[in-house]
Amino acid sequence: MIRSTARAAAFALTLALMAPIASAETPKFAGNATTFALDNGLQVVVIPDHRAPIVTHMVWYRAGAADELPGESGVAHFLEHLMFKGTKDHPEGEFSKVISSVGGNENAFTTDDVTAYHQTVAKQYLPLMMQFEADRMANLILTDAVIAPERDVILEERRMRIDNEPGAQLSEAVRSALFQNSRYGVPTIGWPEEMAKLDLGAALSWYNRYYTPNNAILIVAGDVTEDEVRALAEDTYGKVPRRFDPPPRFRAGEPAPLAARTVTLADDKVTQPSMQRVYLVPSYATGAAGEGPALDILSEILGGGTTSRLYRNLVVDQAVAAGAGAFYRSNSLGDTMFGFYGTPRGDGTLAGLEAAFDAEIAKVLADGVTAEEVERAKRRLVASTVYAEDSAQSLAQALGTALTSGETLAAAQDWPATIEAVTVDDVNAAARKYLDIRRSVTGYLVGSSEQSPS
Repeated sequence: MIRSTARAAAFALTLALMAPIASAETPKFAGNATTFALDNGLQVVVIPDHRAPIVTHMVWYRAGAADELPGESGVAHFLEHLMFKGTKDHPEGEFSKVISSVGGNENAFTTDDVTAYHQTVAKQYLPLMMQFEADRMANLILTDAVIAPERDVILEERRMRIDNEPGAQLSEAVRSALFQNSRYGVPTIGWPEEMAKLDLGAALSWYNRYYTPNNAILIVAGDVTEDEVRALAEDTYGKVPRRFDPPPRFRAGEPAPLAARTVTLADDKVTQPSMQRVYLVPSYATGAAGEGPALDILSEILGGGTTSRLYRNLVVDQAVAAGAGAFYRSNSLGDTMFGFYGTPRGDGTLAGLEAAFDAEIAKVLADGVTAEEVERAKRRLVASTVYAEDSAQSLAQALGTALTSGETLAAAQDWPATIEAVTVDDVNAAARKYLDIRRSVTGYLVGSSEQSPS
């Protein structure tokens, strides 16, 4: 009953968003979230949600693959695996067994810019989660005996997820071509030749440099109050000493692109050709004021679902594509990607699909998007924040992503108002500035007997 009421409320609010609204009326995202810092530098964010006695507990480290030194690609992801090897007080496997025994779930992930660990459990087990996570923040035990087997695990993961997947291989090659100067051109999981050389020294160096409370954010979302979380955090994480002051985070800029590039990957396993095109664009962190939100709206207009331009024109009207869409990776610390992707329909060709993409982009550059399209995109994006509030884990994920990419909590909460402030002129200016073919890399995925359209 409570869940149905929450959904009804979200639906009612979504209906209210069907007409343009002033920024003052725009709902805040996670408006009841608060933040404070412990004496050792750990930032803590609390997102109360009392609809069910459940909590999501996340620890985010400001350290990802793009922080790695040359020659050590994959060490951030490697340490993510090694963090489950145990401590003196809690041997390998104990943390996971406890989570499973109380009916909870856990996971971890590494990206270009962050590494995060999270658990979702019944509220009464939150103190236990904090004890375990704070313990491995300070007391991880690594030996040569665990290094080689876990290195084999990540190498096998790479073989399964990338080396045996032509689509993943193409995406890796496209990224490497787009990012010529920054570490974003290096795959998060690492290059296999460098992964094979990762050793105990590299893992310990990474752990000691970055896994310190003054480089972490703790987010607790669910059936808690700030006072409860503060007391628990001080009793667990507050006892973890600062081990290191991490170096300033640096993301190398890219030289001004001078020429469009193409990448073709041919493989016997490809039964359906596809294409993607990515453009070098600024993120929220690197763009001029308003550019990031404008690109968010442009992505929604062009490829955000079945009402978008690309889907409507290429899939429905022209029937040249079986699927088509767009994306914008807005939360990078450095410059990032704006892209399109699609698959030909039936006997259609990549050349025909690419021509249709080019025509749609040309229309945007020549005629711009309309005020009506911008308003519809705003409504969908703002409504997405309403839907996210239906899940404590989604709230924790969204705020963690924002905070580790340099935003303040207040800025993240004001994101709906930031989107509402974007004008049609802002969107058209961003499109004309960044959808320049010279800023792009186009990737073609074909069977071994096929050729790219270029």
